[in-house]
Amino acid sequence: MHYEHLIQINDPNDPLLTPLSRTQLWRGLLRRVEQPQEFLVGVVTVKILERGEGWLKREMLLGNLTVVDHITLDIEQRVHFDTAPSEQHQGGSFTMQIEEPTPDSLFIRFSYRTPLHEHRPEDTTADDAYFSDYVKTAYRDTDIDAVSWIRELAETGELED
Repeated sequence: MHYEHLIQINDPNDPLLTPLSRTQLWRGLLRRVEQPQEFLVGVVTVKILERGEGWLKREMLLGNLTVVDHITLDIEQRVHFDTAPSEQHQGGSFTMQIEEPTPDSLFIRFSYRTPLHEHRPEDTTADDAYFSDYVKTAYRDTDIDAVSWIRELAETGELED
């Protein structure tokens, strides 16, 4: 399954929306990588297993599920997760891409690729469609919550130098 959605971060036409700098947004995305327990319910432990220039390998325990991610960091541009398949999990990938179509108009494009199959309409059962919609809604809601948390962190000064 491939699922993608866009969340607007800054809107120069909305005076009620406190703008974030690209650096603040980037620091918030890094925090989601290094401290996922702040962003995801059920994270028991997080270990950074390895780290190099522009990448890290992380292990997370979510209840009884162990997830190992190789994460690539393109500074102030993109975070890409490759999740290794295991006996408990089928693996997949996830990307958070910062986009700035016009000055001061920031967005994040969230892209998910999982082994869940998208069926042709004639092959799709009601259960398949329901499950696919459920997963997409969960991804979107998690990302909306993450952006809200990044905004809170920025407002309290935790994403500053």
